[in-house]
Amino acid sequence: MTLALAFSPCPNDTFIFDALVNKKIDTEGLSFEVVLEDVQTLNEWAKAGKLDISKISYGVLPLVLDTYKVLNSGGALGKGVGPLLITKGTPAKEVKDMLIAIPGENTTAHMLFSLAYPEAKHKQFMVFHEIEEAVLSGRVDAGVIIHENRFTYQQKGLSKVRDLGEYWEETVKVPIPLGGIIIRENFDTALQQKVDRLIHKSLAYAFDHYPELPDYVRRHSQEMSEQVMRQHIDLYVNSYSLNLGEEGKSAVNTMLQVYQQLHGSSAINSSSLFVS
Repeated sequence: MTLALAFSPCPNDTFIFDALVNKKIDTEGLSFEVVLEDVQTLNEWAKAGKLDISKISYGVLPLVLDTYKVLNSGGALGKGVGPLLITKGTPAKEVKDMLIAIPGENTTAHMLFSLAYPEAKHKQFMVFHEIEEAVLSGRVDAGVIIHENRFTYQQKGLSKVRDLGEYWEETVKVPIPLGGIIIRENFDTALQQKVDRLIHKSLAYAFDHYPELPDYVRRHSQEMSEQVMRQHIDLYVNSYSLNLGEEGKSAVNTMLQVYQQLHGSSAINSSSLFVS
């Protein structure tokens, strides 16, 4: 059986899925047709129900719950891992009056920014790796950065306005749910559990061989230095990536409640949210 599997080319995702997609582990009869895309594209595809299994921003999860369930393994959740609001020089305006670059409308980064700055309405959505240049060129006043950019922004003369992850942790007192792995809700439970188990095995294999960096990670990391690749993995891949556990699930449910408050939507039924 072949399943469509999508994730980003970022080091944390390629590190997690390397052993699975390259069959370094027993895949128990499953094969995977792999698609690598930026997370906002994956969010849009998830809303359209395009793929069998996909990485998404937790910010889009409320919009796909009719079609998908959340796997326990493979995601990015933790403390001190949130997006940063950055700018060039000393801001001449208050954040609410700035034009802010955001890495996608349905990203967790957008949700965290909205929680911290509910009055900020001037936003421009763009692919995450274009945001630093947009700030440097003056096309926007500030930007919300994620992934490897949080390790490099200072080298480019940019400065931090606020750590949005710290604000989340101080406000709601739970880890930050950044991205999760979803699987079609209509797959039978045994198949969902098998995929969950295989992702866990794939990451366990990667951890067993770390600090070795798989060629798969290097190949998709573009011009990223080895140091930044490792920083990326060390920050975003952790015990929650192996298994959300009760604390991780509680954080995701809290995020759904925050989404409900921000958007004035009806209560979200989370009773069958996770693969069990």
